[in-house]
Amino acid sequence: MQYQFDWSVLWRGQSRDWLLQGLLTTLEISALAWLLALALGVLSGALRTVPLRPLRALAIFYVEFFRNVPLLVWMFFWYFGVPPLLPRPVQEWLFNHGAEFWAGMLALGVYHGARFSEVIRAGIQSIPKTQFEAAASTGLTVAQAYRLIIIPIALRLIVPPLTNESLNLLKNSSIALTISVAELTFQTRQIETYTAKAIEALTAGTLIYLILCLGIAAAMARVERRFAIPGLIARPTRAEH
Repeated sequence: MQYQFDWSVLWRGQSRDWLLQGLLTTLEISALAWLLALALGVLSGALRTVPLRPLRALAIFYVEFFRNVPLLVWMFFWYFGVPPLLPRPVQEWLFNHGAEFWAGMLALGVYHGARFSEVIRAGIQSIPKTQFEAAASTGLTVAQAYRLIIIPIALRLIVPPLTNESLNLLKNSSIALTISVAELTFQTRQIETYTAKAIEALTAGTLIYLILCLGIAAAMARVERRFAIPGLIARPTRAEH
């Protein structure tokens, strides 16, 4: 049996529009989930390092609860489990405005927020204790010290691991197809189903994911070089790239 390649299926008929729509949906759900994950990660990561035990316990519960359950389970939980618990007007609004998209975004954001939290906690704990003492000596409260000094420094230190987690979030957005979010993998499968050209469709999806990930890695590398802190993190030289 000899397979006949036909790459024109990728831009013939509706395939091009499906790929473009899938790409836009992947970018939208990943960007919103990333913002949610970063907010949750910063909050819980900071709480894990404060001296108040109840706040630390709350942050630990969030991290361990969400990090140790498969992302697929959270997708189903937010899509099938949460809507019936909401008031009727909220349910109607959700199902009229893409409930599967918002469920997928929340699942991705909350799940990766727990993973971001560990990265940010490690960044905070790598800051020399003298920075905390200097902040306290200027009269800043603990909250002010974290908001104005500690967290900004930690965010500059964690760019490399944050890049890895960001790439994982983008790739994990493909799991949203299980709740019918028409993202890139969903549209790739749709092209495969309608054209019976699996190799062409899956190659297109693979290359788009690869380009997206390489683009994010390059952008984050520039951010890392731009915001590197001399003495706390090595600034990569041009010769190293």
